[in-house]
Amino acid sequence: MQKLERKYGIWTATAMVVGIVIGSGVFFKADDVLVASGGSLPTALLAWAIGGTIMVITASVFARIATRVEKVNGVVDYFEEAYGPKAGYLVAWFMTFVYYPTLVAVLAWVSANYTVSLMGIEKQVWLVASFYMVLFFLLNIYSPILAGKWQVSTTIIKLIPLALVAAVGCVSGLVSGQTFSSFANAAQNVTSGGGLAVATLATAFAYEGWIIATSINAELKDAKKTLPKALFFGACLVVVIYMLYYLGISGILSNDEVIVAGNDAPVKVLAIIFGKLGGTLLSVFVIISCLGTLNGLIMGSSRGMYAISSRGQGPKPAFFSRVDPRTNSTILSALIGFTMSCFWLMVWYGNFAGWWGRFMDISELPIAFLYVIYISLYFWVMRTFTDCSFFIRYLMPLFAGVGLCYIIWGAVQKDMFLHFFLLTLIVIAAGLPYMKKNHFPR
Repeated sequence: MQKLERKYGIWTATAMVVGIVIGSGVFFKADDVLVASGGSLPTALLAWAIGGTIMVITASVFARIATRVEKVNGVVDYFEEAYGPKAGYLVAWFMTFVYYPTLVAVLAWVSANYTVSLMGIEKQVWLVASFYMVLFFLLNIYSPILAGKWQVSTTIIKLIPLALVAAVGCVSGLVSGQTFSSFANAAQNVTSGGGLAVATLATAFAYEGWIIATSINAELKDAKKTLPKALFFGACLVVVIYMLYYLGISGILSNDEVIVAGNDAPVKVLAIIFGKLGGTLLSVFVIISCLGTLNGLIMGSSRGMYAISSRGQGPKPAFFSRVDPRTNSTILSALIGFTMSCFWLMVWYGNFAGWWGRFMDISELPIAFLYVIYISLYFWVMRTFTDCSFFIRYLMPLFAGVGLCYIIWGAVQKDMFLHFFLLTLIVIAAGLPYMKKNHFPR
């Protein structure tokens, strides 16, 4: 079996951490966090701070794990090392058929939303979302190196509007007094919030995605040194940028205006700061930002089935573990990722078409399920990392675990949580017949 080449360095790994995390959630979750906080800016900022702290601590724990385990696909490798091949297989199946494709579907829709809003073709949002999915899966199939370069480039580009909103918004808000007003006056048009736990869950989507950087573990040069650095420093940078950006918005728009603007809040802020033409130009940066995140997610999704089949597991492992000799890409694995992304895009569409009666939020619920996997790994770290200090072995996993439990509690309170839980069980159960026992060591 041909192996994947080690073609990526520290910049690509860090760009995946920063570029996947920063891209859409910070834009289209701003109003959701504020609504869940009951319209209170201090509560919303606390939610962002809690979510960011959890991410940094969690990334730090995984950075420590990454210095010891280096195989094919990050979190799957870690879980396999901790609890055996069967457990690793189930995690790989969940990542491939639920986690990656749900986020790909949502990101394609978010990217399309900002695109059609800019072009004035709102009715074509689902067509544009489908186009983006096809485009970036093809990019990752036929030119994975170019996909990596796109990831680095979009990470740099997307920081421009965030930095401008943060700098200009903070200064303007302090001069005009809008920042103090936003802190003092909660939004009036919020009928019900949900509380700090639900608000923190909303930030989870905006902070999620850094773990996908571990999916290119087998393609990183000196992965045991490169990946830990990328995880820690990338996570810290994201938190700083998010907090400053959110303060920038509060310096331009009141809390009520943020909620009324909804997903268009960042575009409205950019237009107010830089005028219509400047706002339009920077809206393009927002779209590029979202597409950078979409590309990073697809980089992970394209390798999901490969992570399963390279272990001799799943349906037709010899077939799906093939690597294209010309492009060094996991083309057959990517086709599975694309198919499942189309399925979850249909589920997401059903929310807006009224198919389910209520809203099944696949932008947040899969993340909460992944956090259960994280917590299991924390127990493994505390049990086996005997050569580490007390702080690294016990306190960091404990703090991260408590934070993740808090977010999971918020997920349990979401509409259709039970429905999504049952659907996820069905998807995982579908993979059980393909668990080849003779491939596991006795």
